[in-house]
Amino acid sequence: MNDNSDSIYFAPLLPWQQTLWTQLTARVLTPPQSLPHALLAAGMQGMGKRAFVWRLVAWLLCREREQHPLGACENCDSCQWLKSGTHPSLQVLPSVSMPISKASSHSQEALKSTNKKIKADTKSSKAADKSALTTKVDDIRALQPFIYQGGQGMRICVLDHAEQMTIAAANALLKTLEEPQSQVHLFLISDTPAKLLPTIKSRVQQLPLQSIDAGVARDYVTHMLGGTVNREAVSPSQIEQLLQLANGAPLAAIDLAGAPWYSKRALWLTTWQALRSGKRSSIAASDYWQSQLSIGEFIQLTEQMLLDIRRINLGLSSSQQDIDLTAALQNHQPSDSLLESLVDSLQQIKMALQQNVQEKFAYDRLMQQLAQL
Repeated sequence: MNDNSDSIYFAPLLPWQQTLWTQLTARVLTPPQSLPHALLAAGMQGMGKRAFVWRLVAWLLCREREQHPLGACENCDSCQWLKSGTHPSLQVLPSVSMPISKASSHSQEALKSTNKKIKADTKSSKAADKSALTTKVDDIRALQPFIYQGGQGMRICVLDHAEQMTIAAANALLKTLEEPQSQVHLFLISDTPAKLLPTIKSRVQQLPLQSIDAGVARDYVTHMLGGTVNREAVSPSQIEQLLQLANGAPLAAIDLAGAPWYSKRALWLTTWQALRSGKRSSIAASDYWQSQLSIGEFIQLTEQMLLDIRRINLGLSSSQQDIDLTAALQNHQPSDSLLESLVDSLQQIKMALQQNVQEKFAYDRLMQQLAQL
C-alpha cells in the first residue's frame, strides 16, 4: 500500500507484524546490536510490507529509540527531518517512493502539478509511471558517496520496487551487497520477488512478512471496515470472501471492499446474460457502464468474474458466494476457448488504452465480445 505522507513512519504497528517487530528491535537494542546489512521485504501487495519498512526505518534513525521500543518518538531531530523529507541519513530509490510531508506545501504543489500533467495524457501517464519506478545504474552509482562516506553514524538506503531495477543497476548494487559497510543498512522492497536477480536474493535476508494468521487478518479487516461495505452491514462470510479474493492480504481486502466495481458484480452478471440473450444491445450496455465505472475498473470487474467462471468450469466452487454465479452458468457455460479469447482481448484493450484509444471505443468493443461469450 502506498502512502505519500510522512504519517506512514509513525503509523500503528499492524497486528500480524508485532512478533517480527519485537525480534528485530531486540536485536538492535541488545549487544552486540546486530541487524542484517541488507533486508528484503517481499510478497504480494496488501500485506503491509512497506508500512513495516518505513516504520522500522524511522525507529532505527530515531535519537530516542531506546526509550521508545514500540516506534519512533516523532519529536527528536531525526523524526522531524523525516517529516520534512530532508533526513541526511536516508536515501530512497526511486525518489517517488519517499514519503512526502503533508506539511510541505512545495512538495504538495509539485505533486499536484505532476498529477494534472499526467492525467492530461494517458499515454504519457503510463510511460511516466513506469519510468518513475525504474531504478537505473546511474541511480545506484549516485548512492556510492552516501554509502562509503564513513564515520557518519547509521545510514539507510531504501530501494522500493526492487524488481524494476535495470540489469545494470542490479549488477552495480551487487558490489554494495558484497562489501557491507559499517552502520549502513539496505532495505529492498518488492511486490514480485521472482523478478529479482538470484544473485541479489542470495545476498539479502528476507523478512518473514507473508505469514498472516487467518483469524488476525479477519479481525483486522472487520475492525477497519467498521462492519459495513458500501453502507451495508457486512457479515463474517463476506469478510471471508474479501480475504479469499485478496489471497489473504488484509490491506488488499480492505481496498477491494472499497473498490467502485466490487458492489457491481451481480450487475455485471445481469448485463452479460442480457447481452448473450439479445435482450440488450452492446451499445446500450456500453453507454450505461460508461456512466458507472471507468474502463479500467470495468476490466478489473470482468477479470474477477472470468476467474470465477473458469473455476466453475473446472468443477470448483465459486469464490463469490454472495452472487449466484453457479445458477447463471447452469444453462450456458462458455467454452475455454471463448474465455481465453476474452482474456486476451482484455490485455489488448489495456495496451490500446496506453496508446490513447478512447474509453468509449474500448467499452464498445468489450461489450460486443461479452455478447459473444
